Amino acid sequence: MKRLPPTLALVTLLVALAAFTPRAYAADPIKWRIQTALPAASMYMDILKTFGANVDAMSGGRLKTELLPVGAVVGFFEVMDAVDKGIVEGGFTWAHFFSGKRPAAYLFADQPTVGGMDQFTYLAWFYEGGGNELYKAFIDEDLKANMVAFINLMSGGQPLGWFKEPIASLADFQKLKYRSPPGLTGELFTGMGVSAVALPGGELVPAAQRGVIDAAEWINPGEDIRLGLHQVWKHYYLQGFHQASDLGSIIINKDFWNKLPPDLQAIIRVAAKASVTDSIAVNIHRNAAAVKELQEKHGVQIHDTPQDLYPAFLKSSKAVMEKYSAKDAFFKKVADSQKAFAELTVPYWTKLLGLYHSLGEAAIDKKK
Repeated sequence: MKRLPPTLALVTLLVALAAFTPRAYAADPIKWRIQTALPAASMYMDILKTFGANVDAMSGGRLKTELLPVGAVVGFFEVMDAVDKGIVEGGFTWAHFFSGKRPAAYLFADQPTVGGMDQFTYLAWFYEGGGNELYKAFIDEDLKANMVAFINLMSGGQPLGWFKEPIASLADFQKLKYRSPPGLTGELFTGMGVSAVALPGGELVPAAQRGVIDAAEWINPGEDIRLGLHQVWKHYYLQGFHQASDLGSIIINKDFWNKLPPDLQAIIRVAAKASVTDSIAVNIHRNAAAVKELQEKHGVQIHDTPQDLYPAFLKSSKAVMEKYSAKDAFFKKVADSQKAFAELTVPYWTKLLGLYHSLGEAAIDKKK
């Protein structure tokens, strides 16, 4: 067999290798920026950085993700508009921040304890109960935004929050100016007779220090300790109800999304789903560690939420759900879907949760 000359053999080898080399290494990577609604120090920025690293690695370098803290391009409340208009290619936020535009948005980040669902049955509704399909329909047909969205973070079980002084009843709570999330979440508190004020995270500590507000919720212990609310107030109520479930979303400009080949779209979808798992682990570990630090190092007192707040919240929630279901057909469609899913899953899941609650209580009692 006749051998090729060395130079020709090398050229032949390079041509063969080029044929089997991913296009990623032959072209510049596709760069995209994700403008978050989070400060740089947020523990959720760590999860989003992992999401970006996973996307970049799985794409073989064909995608290059840049994570931006809140304010880098736009402010806290402008993330969705920036993605919709293509100012940035992607964003991270919570869908309930869209509820000022369309009320059904609230149902894709929080659900007001519909049928007793917790954050895990709520997540199951997205994956198994048609939630993802309704989310897509909401963005396309109801919100009419030029974007796609994927659930990628759980931060549910959010505390009622921080208080200047302890409260013993709903009547005590009603005397205060309380920072709550915007949109329908704030409306739920207003329905309880609470004076609710919407403020971005960066304004909470200064507002607390100046006495503009008397109480506030942010996200959870791991996030709150970074924000510094414990430096102003020392009374913390872990049992919130307004965001018993809370799912964050990666939102992507649809024009940018449609230009991506199917394999890169699939990579982003899979990385978003993996981030949900990361967030569950981070929430359990870092929030528990933060509670311990708040109590032992900063003298924070952990209180149980007064019992009469719960029926007041459920009454307000029922009124809000009925109000928007009556005047918004899409809102009703989503609420009915969640209710049907809750009727199926909550009886089983609640019984199973009873096992873990009993085991946990037994373990705690044993240490005393």
